[in-house]
This record gives sequence, structure tokens and C-alpha cells, in this order.
Amino acid sequence: MNRLGYIDWMRGLACVLMFQTHCYDSWLSPEARGTEWFYWSQRLGTFPAPLFLFLAGVSFALVTDKLRQKGVARNEIARKTMLRGGAIFGLALLFRLQEWLLGQPHAPWTDLLRVDILNLMGVSMVAMGALCWLAPGRAPSIAWAMAAMLITILAAPPVWTTWRSVLGKAPWPLESYINGAHVYPEPQPWLFPFFPWAGFAFAGLAVGFVLFSEAGRAHESRTVTLLGAAGAALALGAWLLDRVPVQFYAVYDFWHTSPNFFLIRLGMLLMILWGCYAWRRWGWGERGFSPIIQLGTTSLLVYWVHIQFVYGGLSIVEKRGQTVAGASLGLLVICAAMLLLSLAKTGWASGKTEGPARR
Repeated sequence: MNRLGYIDWMRGLACVLMFQTHCYDSWLSPEARGTEWFYWSQRLGTFPAPLFLFLAGVSFALVTDKLRQKGVARNEIARKTMLRGGAIFGLALLFRLQEWLLGQPHAPWTDLLRVDILNLMGVSMVAMGALCWLAPGRAPSIAWAMAAMLITILAAPPVWTTWRSVLGKAPWPLESYINGAHVYPEPQPWLFPFFPWAGFAFAGLAVGFVLFSEAGRAHESRTVTLLGAAGAALALGAWLLDRVPVQFYAVYDFWHTSPNFFLIRLGMLLMILWGCYAWRRWGWGERGFSPIIQLGTTSLLVYWVHIQFVYGGLSIVEKRGQTVAGASLGLLVICAAMLLLSLAKTGWASGKTEGPARR
């Protein structure tokens, strides 16, 4: 299957933003962490996870649409896609096991059941497979995906707060997937529970079905431009709505569970989608080799590997002991190393299939 360059460019951008977020977070000294540089680095760090989840939904729509065009029955489509989600979830558990083993003797056994981005991606893919089974056809799938997104983000504030008196009675590994409480007395913002994070995957699923519809393919530039404009309007509308002096929730946390903050970020994702498309369609993105696209084609691999060289025992520089300049140099090394690893991966895959790497 030929890959869509602007989708890979967007995924590669998420990889670069992830690298800089993790490198500065792991390596900067306490003094450097108080600088404006670190502040803006971590603000940019709010985008990689939404981008990965959103693009998982877009890719899921592409795969589902291809299977429908081939006449595959919806039961079989659901089975194939849900098994793929299960495989991602299995990889997530394997990743957690690796991190726990490499973190010995200090890592607690509860880290094995921590809900990270890969865990949520696998669960979200299973949920999207179920949605596509319930709603055969592209238009119903868009409606169901939008409904699932709204339910997920609107329920997030009480799931994290007022409903915890009930949810807290569930076993903590299960509750952790719902609200990210893990083994702590309250949800943790650094984890990735279903509410509200899965909403980005459902949004990507809806957008993907729009992009890969007959009209979307026939008028690609117009479709992506309209999505970008809709994103700008959505972000502005949600920002204005957040300033209305009416409160619908008993506990309101803008930065973690607010539906308004979610919609602002979703609007920005749609604008980034248009920006990546424009760069590929009309800018320099079509000229020659693209390191960003290359990273995007192997995003899971570089995510998996870079963690150990940034946060793990194989960190290439001393953690919590670097200046901005020192950490920036380390970031360049990580980016170069992950690019070489990505090239080796696609080159190996190309050799096995006796053909060029397909992008």
C-alpha cells in the first residue's frame, strides 16, 4: 500500500517533537529547567501524544476503507483490525516488561501495568474496530466516531473526579485504563487513560474517513484545506467557550480533562494536518530525501529505542546535569541515531522484499 507523504510527515514531526521533549526533560539540570527554553520545550511536548493517537485513527480509517473496497465482510474487517489493536497492546506490555527489567533493582512491579501511550493505542484500535463493525459504511462510521469522541471527552472530568467514589472500587489495573489513577489516590496527568485520550483516536478515525472518501480523494487539496479551516474555527470557538462564566462540572481542570482544551488541541491538529499537506504539496517537502518522512515510516521503532538512550540506563549523557547547549547537542545525536536506525530498518525491509522501500 502506497503511503501518503503528508501523513508520514506529520508522524515524523511528532517523533521530532517527542525527541526534544524527552531529551530536555531527562537531561537538563535543575537550573536549566527553570529557563524559558525548557518551558516552551514542554509546551511543544503536549503535541506528540495527541498526534500519534490522531494519526492512528487516520491510518485505521485508511486500512478499513481499503478492506471495504475489496468487499471484505464487516465481521472480517472488525476481526482483522481488532487483532491488530491486540498486537499493539501486546507490544505495549512487552515494552513495559523491558522497561521494568532494565529499571531493576529500583522499579516496582506495578510499573508492569502502567498505562502508557502504546497501551492506550492498542485499546483504542480495538474500540475503533468495534465501532466499524457496529456502523457498516463510511458515513455511519464518521457519525459513530464523532459520537465516541464526544462521549469520551465529555465524560472525562467526572471520571477523573466525582465518579471516582464508584470507579475506585474497581481493581486498580482496570481503573488505571479508565482514568489513569494507577496505584495513586488520584489520576496522574503523565499517564494515558482512555478518558479523554482515546478521543484523539476517534477524531482521527472520523477525519480519515473524510480524507479517503470519494469526494476527499477527488478534491484532496480542497478537503484538507477545509479541514484546516475547520480546525482554526474549532480552536477559536473552544477557547472562547472556555471564557464563558458558566460551569458544567463540579471540578474543572482545564489542562488535563477539559473538553475545551481537548477541542483546542484537536483544532490545532487539523491545522497541523493542513500545514504538513501544504508543505508536501506546494512547499519544499516534495524535493529530495525527507528525514522527517523517514522517521514517520518507522515511528514505533524509534519511539521504542530512543527511550533507553534518553531516560534509561543507556542515556548518552548525564541525566539532570546538562545545560541547554549540552542537552541540545545530545538531542542532535539522538535525532541522527534514530534516523540511521530508521534507514537501516527500511533498507532491511526493502532487501527482504527485493524492492525499494515504499513510502
